[in-house]
Amino acid sequence: MLNKVQEWAILLVIVGISATVGNFIGYKIPIADAIPGMLILGAISLAGMILAKVIPVKFPAVAYIGLIGMLLTIPESPVAKPIVAYTSKVQFMAMATPVLAYAGIAIGKSWTDFTRLGWKSVLVALVVLFGTYIGSAIVAEIVLRMQGII
Repeated sequence: MLNKVQEWAILLVIVGISATVGNFIGYKIPIADAIPGMLILGAISLAGMILAKVIPVKFPAVAYIGLIGMLLTIPESPVAKPIVAYTSKVQFMAMATPVLAYAGIAIGKSWTDFTRLGWKSVLVALVVLFGTYIGSAIVAEIVLRMQGII
């Protein structure tokens, strides 16, 4: 278990560094301003991943990460204001780039497994991506019209 935690921590540090640099280059947010927020996000992620392994109930790590993040940032939480203040200095798209790059590398490493899935799996993936995009666009359209923004 300790080796897994070390591996996760190293991966989170690499993603954090990449995202912090991307945050600076793409959004002109000084690196020193983004570091506390990135450390908080990394700690929440690591805690969620550890909980997913330690708690015997089958629950995905991303759910634990989301739950921890929500509990820490609800208005009643004494740490909500500083966490929100620090993490607001980290742009989502700056974090998405290294994560997507890692996903691409992971798929590339198992390209033979991916090709064995066949064209039906690729078709299903494309339909899911398209449906998610259209669904998100519809929800955004409805919300923006209700708010009178468009």
